[in-house]
Amino acid sequence: MKFCKAELSELGAGTALAIAALMLMAAPLWPGSANAQQLPHSLRDALLGHKGAAEARRVPAPPVARYVSESGGAFIFDQAASRPLIKFDNSTEVWVLSRQPASRGDVIYRNDLGEPVLRITKLGGMILYGDDAPMGVAAALSGRAASIQPPVMLSPVALYQRMGQASVRASRAAQRQVPFETLQDARPETSVLIADAASLAAEAFERAARKDRSLLSRVLRVLLTEGGKPSAQLKDGSLVVTYAPGEGLAGRPSSKRIFKVMNR
Repeated sequence: MKFCKAELSELGAGTALAIAALMLMAAPLWPGSANAQQLPHSLRDALLGHKGAAEARRVPAPPVARYVSESGGAFIFDQAASRPLIKFDNSTEVWVLSRQPASRGDVIYRNDLGEPVLRITKLGGMILYGDDAPMGVAAALSGRAASIQPPVMLSPVALYQRMGQASVRASRAAQRQVPFETLQDARPETSVLIADAASLAAEAFERAARKDRSLLSRVLRVLLTEGGKPSAQLKDGSLVVTYAPGEGLAGRPSSKRIFKVMNR
């Protein structure tokens, strides 16, 4: 089946932890807020290793769990997958992370641009990084969550629908028709990657529309192609998004990586 023109960092971790610890020692965690009542132990204890955190560490966090950050954002962290995954409540995107040892026995999880997303401290605390929090904010376990791993494959109809939805989203962001095309026939083993690559390209369009809509004037269409490594490039008005079946879910570039190409 072939689709044609579907209509359709790390500031010093020690600095971040020290600042967070001092702020948390100076004031109680969200006094009287609903979030404070939902968390099993305080972020202060999680960061400083007080008794509450020590007791929490005796029972390991579920492999797939929901967390709430100090800033109020929530996300699901899935460690049951072959590669760690994270999904934020305010987005449909599932990010694939890479695990890297850090100083003092901590572990850092990075996205496909090498940017830090999570830091798990030796004491069991969690720090969340992002565009709005480059120095990191504390996060704490909220409870179990359902897996965010995608299905193994999609039916032709489902894939066609996902391609169409991506084209509609990109067209709405660009305020004109943006066709999505596949350069190879879709196969069962590539159906999920194609659908995800299309959705992430649409996410990049929406990000560009929020940041600088003029960036979208250079992109006339989106081409999805199979390759050895996930990548994105802008060539002759075409946003070429390459997916790599051999790398599993990590075989497609994130929306942020695609946006970076559009922003050059």
